[in-house]
Amino acid sequence: MTITQTQALDLWRRALLESVRADAPDLSSRQMAILLTVYLTPPPHTVRGLAQTLNISKPAVTRALDRLGELGLLKRRPDETDRRSVLVQRTVKGSVFLSDFAGQVMEAAQQAASGGMEPPVTAAGLGQAAASLPH
Repeated sequence: MTITQTQALDLWRRALLESVRADAPDLSSRQMAILLTVYLTPPPHTVRGLAQTLNISKPAVTRALDRLGELGLLKRRPDETDRRSVLVQRTVKGSVFLSDFAGQVMEAAQQAASGGMEPPVTAAGLGQAAASLPH
């Protein structure tokens, strides 16, 4: 199945709306990218490795991990084989959060396919909306 850019953006919008309505933690794009990387790619995960994979600085990864750790979605522990390295690990709470989020994405996709919720914005409407933003 191929979708247009506008359809992709509308699907993302619908999934975010479901997430907001579910009162889930409000994660930044960087935090969500780190969370998904840890859960969807094989371990081990380190701060250094995540920074390299995402092409962002180690301090940026550390700040995101601080927040994700506060929320209980990920945890860090020293690497027993290399004390200079910190391992980033999954948690049950993080697994539940992403399972719920995946369900919200799937629900958004089903609603979009069945024409439910608000109608998607057309490319012309997207251009008009962008043009109306203050510069």
